[in-house]
Amino acid sequence: MKHSLTLQYTGTILGLVAGTVLLCWFLNTTFLENYYTYNKRNSMLDGFAVIDAQSANGTLDSAGFDVRFEKICENGNISILIISADGSVIRASVNDTQALKRQFMDVLFADVSDTSAEIMEETNHYVLERQTDTRHDSEYLVLWGTLSDGNLILMRTALESIRESAWISNRFLGYIGIMAVIVGMLISILASRKIAKPILELTEISRKMTNLDFNVKYQGNAKNEIDQLGEHINQMSQTLEKTISELKSANNELQMDIEKKTRIDEMRKDFLSNVSHELKTPLALIQGYAEGLQECINEDAESREFYCEVIMDEADKMNQMVKKLLTLNQLEFGNDKVMLERFDLTELIRGIISSSSILLKQNEITLSFQTDMPMYVWADEFKVEEVITNYLSNAIHHAAGPKRIDIKYTQMENYVRVSVFNTGTPIPEEDVGNIWIKFYKVDKARTREYGGSGIGLSIVKAIMDSFHRECGVINHADGVEFWFELDTKSN
Repeated sequence: MKHSLTLQYTGTILGLVAGTVLLCWFLNTTFLENYYTYNKRNSMLDGFAVIDAQSANGTLDSAGFDVRFEKICENGNISILIISADGSVIRASVNDTQALKRQFMDVLFADVSDTSAEIMEETNHYVLERQTDTRHDSEYLVLWGTLSDGNLILMRTALESIRESAWISNRFLGYIGIMAVIVGMLISILASRKIAKPILELTEISRKMTNLDFNVKYQGNAKNEIDQLGEHINQMSQTLEKTISELKSANNELQMDIEKKTRIDEMRKDFLSNVSHELKTPLALIQGYAEGLQECINEDAESREFYCEVIMDEADKMNQMVKKLLTLNQLEFGNDKVMLERFDLTELIRGIISSSSILLKQNEITLSFQTDMPMYVWADEFKVEEVITNYLSNAIHHAAGPKRIDIKYTQMENYVRVSVFNTGTPIPEEDVGNIWIKFYKVDKARTREYGGSGIGLSIVKAIMDSFHRECGVINHADGVEFWFELDTKSN
């Protein structure tokens, strides 16, 4: 990513490391030499002040001052020579006092042919100079003057080649800086990835939430601020899913209420007419066989058993038809509440197939449903189960030829189409538009044979209308395909 958090974090760390190294290099180059000289100067002035105080007390050559004198020389790396007016040495920091004495004389008489001097400070008691020995290309700080007791003093300390030291220091700092940049880059990349990984995960979750996909949850156990944000997003996802489900249910109920008032009268008339027509035949059969039993038309036990079985069978068909009519009545009148929720359609279909396995085996039917991936939809799960059950039952009873049933998905942008195909005779074109009407039967003899009432597809149509989704049928050369559609997104 152009504006990746990892790149920004790594760039910031590298900038800080590189900036720190460059700042140290600049300070070394600009101020190190002056700072070094300043400290050497202070060491010499402090040493002169101590020695001058001892000379004022008259204890300059006492044994009690030996240790302190040595510390002044060692700590400041200073060569010191103190001589009297007659030239005798009172104190010296080196054994070769003659060489130091000659250097002292050169200073006093300013032998400019060998050295050049820059006066840094001058008072009534001493002169502090910065001298360069052109023969050895070495620099010194030299202090010479008169003590309080009238004795002469020479203090000399070498200024090491501070420019060379600064160059070496900067080169070493450069090596360390390169290593620091490399190590800092590696550490910053690892650290930024560790920080960016949960943020990218949250970004992906939020992207899916914008498409109303609430299936992915944030997993984290570090208990830091990012994990707290992830937990809050999980809670928000659950709340949104629940709220959307409630809103869809409320919106669906509102639409159904609006349609309900315009349909009630017509549905009531159709319902009474169809019920009276469908019940007339089984009631006539029950009445006829019951009268036969009463009048003892057949006295043998086998005939009476047959009459009783016909009466019970017709009564059971009437009972099943009445239950279906009640279900259909509730759907069409809007009395049956539709609960829209998100569930896995694949799992539901596999459960229905498992329940129908015995019937499939008895009819020697091969069923194909080659889908392992979950398919999440928004609908009333129990009503979708009734739709699929009706479709599968019709396919089982009408399967012919190779006796094959295929169930499949067709994925669209915002919905999925579920198809149930069975091999057999196609539906006549003049009947295709009527099969959703209550009590309509294409093949009345066959429908009667397996106990069909002609209400199943009417229930399917009513359920899909309650979802405000489509259903239909397609004739093929070798069979019939029934289909219906369900939302995969909440809007």
